[in-house]
Amino acid sequence: MRGEPVIRAARIRGSLSYVITSGLLLVCVLAACTSPQQVQGPPTSDANTRLTGIHKIQHVIIVMQENRSFDSYFGTYPGADGIPMKNGVPTACLPSPKGPCVRPYHNTDDINGGGPHSVANVIADVNGGKMNGFVRQRALARGKCRVPTDPACVRVGKPDVMGYHTAAEIPNYWAYAKHFVLADHMFEPVKSWSLPDHLYMVSGWSAKCRNRSPMSCVNDISGPWKSGPFGYLVNQELTTGTTSVDLAWTDITWLLHAHHVSWAYYVQKGTQPDCANDSAVTCASVKQGPRTPGIWNPLPLFGDVQQDHQLGNIQGLPSYFAAAAAGKLPSVSWITPSNADSEHPPGSIHQGQAYVTAIINAAMKSPDWNSTAIFLSWDDWGGFYDHVVPPRVDKNGYGLRVPAIIISPYAKKGFIDHRTLSSDAYLKFIEDDFLGGARLDPATDGRPDPRPDVRENAPILGNLAADFDFTQPPRAPLLLPTNPPTDSPRIPAYFIGKTACLGCTTPPPALETGT
Repeated sequence: MRGEPVIRAARIRGSLSYVITSGLLLVCVLAACTSPQQVQGPPTSDANTRLTGIHKIQHVIIVMQENRSFDSYFGTYPGADGIPMKNGVPTACLPSPKGPCVRPYHNTDDINGGGPHSVANVIADVNGGKMNGFVRQRALARGKCRVPTDPACVRVGKPDVMGYHTAAEIPNYWAYAKHFVLADHMFEPVKSWSLPDHLYMVSGWSAKCRNRSPMSCVNDISGPWKSGPFGYLVNQELTTGTTSVDLAWTDITWLLHAHHVSWAYYVQKGTQPDCANDSAVTCASVKQGPRTPGIWNPLPLFGDVQQDHQLGNIQGLPSYFAAAAAGKLPSVSWITPSNADSEHPPGSIHQGQAYVTAIINAAMKSPDWNSTAIFLSWDDWGGFYDHVVPPRVDKNGYGLRVPAIIISPYAKKGFIDHRTLSSDAYLKFIEDDFLGGARLDPATDGRPDPRPDVRENAPILGNLAADFDFTQPPRAPLLLPTNPPTDSPRIPAYFIGKTACLGCTTPPPALETGT
């Protein structure tokens, strides 16, 4: 989210009400739901038993959340490349322009502010490999705050870019890591913000095009639009149902369509989590839906999606739950949240985790579970501290580390993948599974564009297939509660007084209604 504001005034005013979590409720929840539920999975079909290796996966689901660094979520996870410690104390102490240095600390708050995260902020945070610019960048952005109640604008106490969470606040995410695979070297695919990240997620590139010809595109890691044209496109789509700008280069749906592989891009209706203006400190909420092109929903503007008459594959989130329940999941799915469920600061972690858990529970309850792989990740670091220097891949670079979890009946249990990864690895997995190894390669894909390289073939990129054991019998689902216990002193009012809801598949409200 290039230069995204640390605060969002309109969203804060409309966000869910928060209340203090009562000790009685927390005790009740802890007593009722401290253990996940492993249930018998669906029977393995004869067709699936005949498949071998990666091809046992017939359904790939990519769930992309927002704005968290690896260290902010898994910095103290056992065995992971987490926050360096000595005698239980973080060794890093980052310089602050307004006081003593700041060490990473356990933050129990459900709402965080994070920091700025533009291309310039990547460079400043990394600071030549010192990884010590996070506090300074947050302080500089804080000076432009207009809503003092946002955590990013608080002028006392520790800057929460240095805060990290544990299983006490995000128990489901840690449970998924414990029972499946945690990747501790997953990097943002480009040192930029959400729009380029999501363009990379579906196409392996971010560019700006002069016209509808793929060869008219030029490399641009900041994304194809500034705030003015982007806002115009969204408004035009909402009012007329048409857009005038094309993303002309080739995305993965071009190859999926050519190989007769089904796909869907599920968009939760509500508001998009990000601001398009790279210098704005605040922005009004922007509507989001399957027919609205946006930062998190770029596919409606891709020329090949229009050319292949596949705009109908971009659907609302209820279609995902229906397909999962019916055992009719497409081969490839992407799922994107509304702002309220995205974990984008200042969004609720508890609520975002509930939304993700509902999605995963639905996949696990589906007749398709035994042939499914779920890739859960966060698009960029959100200004939060991480101690690992991003490796060099090409001139566009990887961004900072983000959390990533691989969930499947064939995933290795409790495995930590230490290899270098990015969302390019998702494209590579899809291509190897469904496309016979075909790549988004201008020399072979039949729709050439001038992308600087074929990201899926980068020598540094790990292979996600190594996170699976396809010789093992498919493992049973691990159903989790959408309202698990937390030590956060305040959580959204929506969750207070409600049961743990083990195995539930209803996500929390997508719209910021104030309820």
